[in-house]
Amino acid sequence: MPPQIDRLRLVRTESVGPITYRRLLSRFETPAEALAALPELARAGGRATAPRIPTPAEAEREFAALARMGGKFIFLNTPEYPEYLAQLPDAPPVIAVLGDLSLLHTRAIGIVGARNASANGMRLAESLGAELAASLTVVSGLARGIDAAAHTGALRTGKTIAVIAGGLDLPYPPENEKLQRLIAQHGAVVAEAPLGTAPIARHFPKRNRIIAGLVLGLVVIEAAARSGSLLTARMALEAGRELFGVPGSPLDPRSQGANDLIRQGAHLTESAADVLANLPGHPASQGLGRDPMFQHGAPSGFAEPAFAWVDPAESARELARARLEIPALIGADPAGVDEIARRCQLSGAAVTAVLLELELAGRVETLAGNRVARPADL
Repeated sequence: MPPQIDRLRLVRTESVGPITYRRLLSRFETPAEALAALPELARAGGRATAPRIPTPAEAEREFAALARMGGKFIFLNTPEYPEYLAQLPDAPPVIAVLGDLSLLHTRAIGIVGARNASANGMRLAESLGAELAASLTVVSGLARGIDAAAHTGALRTGKTIAVIAGGLDLPYPPENEKLQRLIAQHGAVVAEAPLGTAPIARHFPKRNRIIAGLVLGLVVIEAAARSGSLLTARMALEAGRELFGVPGSPLDPRSQGANDLIRQGAHLTESAADVLANLPGHPASQGLGRDPMFQHGAPSGFAEPAFAWVDPAESARELARARLEIPALIGADPAGVDEIARRCQLSGAAVTAVLLELELAGRVETLAGNRVARPADL
């Protein structure tokens, strides 16, 4: 069976998120071996039934449906996958792309902001999009307001990438359907979700991290406090990207987020020249894709059998203790994996192995920043 079929099956398997996907492919030589091991790993984590794994026929149908649209799957750890996006610890294992794949490897700038933007804000976003697209690829989220204006301006002079929250076949919002078609023809549209996925609230933070991962810098225009745009800015900062804020009136709540970013050190931005003068050649932080759970002397991945450096009986005892102690240390509030390892005095390999089992069993959610939490529905 083609490896890509098994890769897609693994990506679409129940309880397999981006971080778990990486760990599975570190531990097992092929996606097929990881798929075969999943039921036993989930059982060890306390799950009564095996996770739902798509059949080969289902994966083949998804490949064929995307191909009929003119799109293509790009898998993590392949040459076509965007280099900077791959640095994120929770980089999408696969993205679906319509349009010009080469844009995924260009110098890019993100522009995000309020959906209920002012006329002046949208005019500035369109102007910045047009000026910056002359030398950079402009990336945004195809939302109404600032995003749509930035894409529109970029199409006038250059290229743009739209990252969407749902499937490629379900344009959202509906009024941007024509804009999405234009971007697919003259730029690129990127989605992590499978075809047929309607965008819902929990999908948008996932989209935002892709925007942050694709770009060298992020411009924020008219973002209210606690907005999705500020979440994208935080993700960009954590990934070592440069931040730019367009100042606005202190009387306008839509300007509060960008003004706060400027107070905290984002570049005050009034024109494309402010961006071009401060945009770095590469992200400030490199190697973010390493699994931080393998620290404190533990092996960097599962290329070698776990616990190979100690007595097998001792390894079995440690693993049994880890299965007893670790679940009690994980609550609704996110906890650092390093802190869990320190509290129970277990090796990194034991902690990692048990957390993998618990996630596959649906009892743990792995979050960015090397943190874990109990799922909200437990």
